[in-house]
Amino acid sequence: MLRTARRIRLGRVPNASPSPPPHGDPAANLWPGHRLGLPREGPGSIARPGRRIAAISIDFALCALITYAFFFGADFASLGIFAIEQVVFLATLGASIGHLTLGLRLITITGEHCGLWRPILRTALLCLLLPALVWNADQRGLHDVFSGTVLVRR
Repeated sequence: MLRTARRIRLGRVPNASPSPPPHGDPAANLWPGHRLGLPREGPGSIARPGRRIAAISIDFALCALITYAFFFGADFASLGIFAIEQVVFLATLGASIGHLTLGLRLITITGEHCGLWRPILRTALLCLLLPALVWNADQRGLHDVFSGTVLVRR
């Protein structure tokens, strides 16, 4: 009993899922995030597309409301507000307003807080839109791959 509890604390759970495949082999990925050592579901698992799209929709809607209320629908004001919101909230809280609403958080692939430069790079790429539309086997957009981050469930 004590041995099992110690193994669980150290991350070696008996009868657990197979160890993650090497990073260079996406075909061996059993579920999104398996190559990164993340669980299949629950807290710490990769955020699925439905939650990701809903979270960014919440962020876009909030920025559109601010734009129409204070900038009278000025061109590109909404994109600027979106970029500021993303960088400030991701760097300080590890999640945007949409992420917080849907129980998501942004971490590095090593599981640490993402700091400041990663949200800046991620947001710049996200504003280009194309990197967000191209995903890898772990369901991470290119903006997450290039910034070394992963969006996970809380």
